[in-house]
Amino acid sequence: MTAFHCIAIETETAARFRATGTDDRGNPLRRIVATPGGAFPCRHCLRLAEPGEAMLLGSYDLRKPVGVYWTPSPIFLHEAACPRATAVDEVAPIVRANPLVSVRAYDGQHQCLYDLGHVCAGAEVDVPLARALDDSRTAFVNIHTARPGCLLVRVERRPVADEVCRGAAVSDPPE
Repeated sequence: MTAFHCIAIETETAARFRATGTDDRGNPLRRIVATPGGAFPCRHCLRLAEPGEAMLLGSYDLRKPVGVYWTPSPIFLHEAACPRATAVDEVAPIVRANPLVSVRAYDGQHQCLYDLGHVCAGAEVDVPLARALDDSRTAFVNIHTARPGCLLVRVERRPVADEVCRGAAVSDPPE
């Protein structure tokens, strides 16, 4: 598969949500305690909450796509600070744990590439994600929960040559 990274929400956004108690739409955040067997995927550390962990639920304004396909999305975030994930060349755990995801590819003009869209179990996302990333038209991919449609993570190709030259892994993917 093409080299890629999963891009978590920005640390600044997570910190702002926690500090202000409001989301990107000005709504108060909802505090929810994770329960056993529940799915509470944090969009900052890209892992599922453990039972008993406090989570915040709010509306997040997607950075991409812009234009007609733009939409806000409900997201969960750990109430306590958590490290921003760096999922390099691996699918984020919150995607794999989801029973049904929607893979949505977009071109450089943020037009949805309908022929690359795919719905599958999160554990089976590798093939449709590779298909989207290997297509030269694709600029980025958003993976959503298929039933409620909440953003799980954005995926972008990563320039392998740049990483080799710098001698370091991607630690905080650019927005």
